[in-house]
Amino acid sequence: MTTAQRIYLDNAATSWPKPDAVYAAVDNYMRKLGAPAGRGVYREAVEVERLVEQTRQYLTRLIGVDEPRRMIFTANGTDSLNLALHGLLRPGDHVVTSVCEHNSVLRPLKHLQQNLDVDVTRVGCDSCGIVSPDDIAHALTAQTKMIALTHASNVTGSLQPVAVVGQIAAEHGVLFLVDAAQTLGHLPIKVTETGAHLLAAPGHKGLLGPLGTGILYVGQEAEKALNATRQGGTGTASEDDTQPTTLPDKYESGNHNVPGIVGLNAAVQHILQRGPDSIREHEEQLTSRLLVGLAKIAGVTIHGPGDATLQAGVVSISIDGYDPQEAATILDDAYSVQVRSGLHCAPRMHESLGTLTTGGTIRLSVGIFNAPEHVDITVHAISELAASVV
Repeated sequence: MTTAQRIYLDNAATSWPKPDAVYAAVDNYMRKLGAPAGRGVYREAVEVERLVEQTRQYLTRLIGVDEPRRMIFTANGTDSLNLALHGLLRPGDHVVTSVCEHNSVLRPLKHLQQNLDVDVTRVGCDSCGIVSPDDIAHALTAQTKMIALTHASNVTGSLQPVAVVGQIAAEHGVLFLVDAAQTLGHLPIKVTETGAHLLAAPGHKGLLGPLGTGILYVGQEAEKALNATRQGGTGTASEDDTQPTTLPDKYESGNHNVPGIVGLNAAVQHILQRGPDSIREHEEQLTSRLLVGLAKIAGVTIHGPGDATLQAGVVSISIDGYDPQEAATILDDAYSVQVRSGLHCAPRMHESLGTLTTGGTIRLSVGIFNAPEHVDITVHAISELAASVV
C-alpha cells in the first residue's frame, strides 16, 4: 500500500502543520511591521510591543494565572529549563528528578553535578514509564532545593502524577519545576493544580507556534531565588549598567524573536478558541485508535501505558526484525508516514525500557490536525511492515 499524502506523526518533535493564522501573523510581521520589541515609539514598534505583551496574556490565561509579567520568553524549551536549573541551583543543593527526563534536564543537571557540586537523585519508573510519588518523597533530604519532573515522557507519553508531586513539594518547602514540553497545548494545564513554581515549555510543539520560541512561567517563590543567567540590553532602565530586577526584563536580555512570538500569539489564540479540553479529547481518541490498532499486530511491542487516558498523544513501539531507523525510513519511503526513530534525547528512559542498546524505538505522535484516517493508514502500513519479516 502506498499513499502520496504526507502523514505527519512527529508532533512530539514539532507540530505541523500550524494554524493558518500563524503563517499569516509571521508574514505580516516580516513584511509590514519589522520592528524590534520594546525599543521604539514609532507606530510599528508600539504595535509589536502590544503583540508581545498580548502573547504573555494569552499564555497566562492558558495556564490559569493572573500575572503576565511572570511569563518569560526564551529561545526554546531547552533554554527555559536551563534558565530554571542554572538560575536556581547552588553548590551543595540537592535535586530530585527522574529517569524519564529529556536531555534538556539530564544534561544541565549532569553539568551542575560535575562542576558545581550539586547532588542529583534520579528516581526510577515502573514498566509503563510512570514515576511513583512515594519514591520522590523518599528521595528528599534536608538539602533538597528542587524537584524537576516531566509532565509526560517524550518517549512513551506516560503522564506523570505532577499534582501529587506538587503537593509533596509544597509540604517539604521544595521548589517544583515541571517540564511541559509534551503537554502544554495538548491538554488542560493549570499551574495552581500542578503546584509548579516553574513551568517550562517550547512554543513550537503543543503550543503550535514557530520554532525558536519557548516560555518559562516563574512563580513568586521561584522568583526570589532565580538568578538571571544572561545579562544585557532590555530596552528599559538603560541609564543603569546593572541588570533589571523586575519581571520579565530580569530574564529577557537581548532582542526577542518577534516573528516567532507573533506567530505564537496567533497559535495560542487558536488553542484558546478551540479549547484545551476539546484538543485533549480529539488527541486522546486518535491515540486510543492507534493503540488499539497496533495491539492487534503480531511482532509489534508497545512501550508505555498502552492506555490513551494515561498518556499524551505519544506512542513508542518496536517491530520484531526491524531496526527503528530502518523501519522509520521504510514508513516514509513506501507509505509517506513520518515518524521519529531512535533514542529521542532520553537515554535513561530507554535504559529503563530496555531499548537503549537496540537503537531505541519508533515513536508516533499525534497532533491537533491529525485525523482518524491518518491513524488507519499508519496502522495498516505497520502491519504490512511487521508481516514482511521472514
